[in-house]
Amino acid sequence: MPAVIDLRSDTLTKPTPAMREAMFAAEVGDDVFGEDPTVNRLQQRVAELLGKEAALFVPSGTMGNQIGVRLHCQPGDEFLCEADCHIYHYEQAAYAQLFGVATRPIATPDGRLTIDAIAPLVRGTDIHHPRTKLLCLENTHNRHGGRVVPQEAIAEVCRWAKEQGLACHLDGARLWNASIATGLTPAELCEPFDTVSVCFSKGLGAPVGSAIVGPSDKITEAVRVRKVMGGGLRQAGVLAAAALHALEHQFDRLEQDHANAQIIADAVRATPGLRLVAGRCDTNIIMFELDPSLGGATAYCRELRERGVQMYAFGPDKVRAVTHLGVTREQAETTAAILAARVTTPA
Repeated sequence: MPAVIDLRSDTLTKPTPAMREAMFAAEVGDDVFGEDPTVNRLQQRVAELLGKEAALFVPSGTMGNQIGVRLHCQPGDEFLCEADCHIYHYEQAAYAQLFGVATRPIATPDGRLTIDAIAPLVRGTDIHHPRTKLLCLENTHNRHGGRVVPQEAIAEVCRWAKEQGLACHLDGARLWNASIATGLTPAELCEPFDTVSVCFSKGLGAPVGSAIVGPSDKITEAVRVRKVMGGGLRQAGVLAAAALHALEHQFDRLEQDHANAQIIADAVRATPGLRLVAGRCDTNIIMFELDPSLGGATAYCRELRERGVQMYAFGPDKVRAVTHLGVTREQAETTAAILAARVTTPA
């Protein structure tokens, strides 16, 4: 039986043989003492690549984001974010559980926060209110179908936020995809932000790891926050080596994932009963809605699985597919054919 084409997430990638060799050969030390040379090399490389003074290797994107919130907020403060963002939706309100920080989510039609939406919600020194200290953005935006938020819009809202005394943090888990899609460098995408978190374990194909970057004093403090969150690793060079290999060898190939995603997105556009969310596919995430006659996302994904393709039911009538290192052009074309064959024209 042919292998199932698994499009549930780009976290499903497995280390390539060359990456495994790099991990095996990694020079290591105790990173809690700051003595792992491979981790130190990764941190220096990421800081340079993202145009910031310093970087810190962390186990996960969630930890990177939560450290970012804590660096800018004290207990009783609040931050603003888009209502569908990862920090608000998928990180278990860790900012409240761990740090006593509140959030104020803002609903948008397209994942993009504007000054008009934010301005009425910034709160100052009134003793009845939490103090608004931070603006968090996400690029690319997962729940809006891997959408690339226009850089001019990001720059404008961050510039305004800083004028109001707010810090700015970017959840850049898939920043690498935004860079490939826009032609802008990672440093250009990160320039408006005080701190940025990025993931190595999605499209880049490393098995574990993220980083948070920012000014040296903030990253020094981030080391303390990482420790209290249980993120102090020892001989972490075996993991950092995978991230370094991914940056050096698997960054540019993200363009292939985007091309493969377009093959599937085109099939969605052409198939009765399926509607591409916002009519677009910017990067490696294909998000589409189902006509009610198709029986709902869970049943639809179950039937696709029986035909050899796995996708993710993203809600009652919404499905997500994500291309990645483990998906070839041929598999994308096969998926497109299966989508077309699965659906009959609704009555």
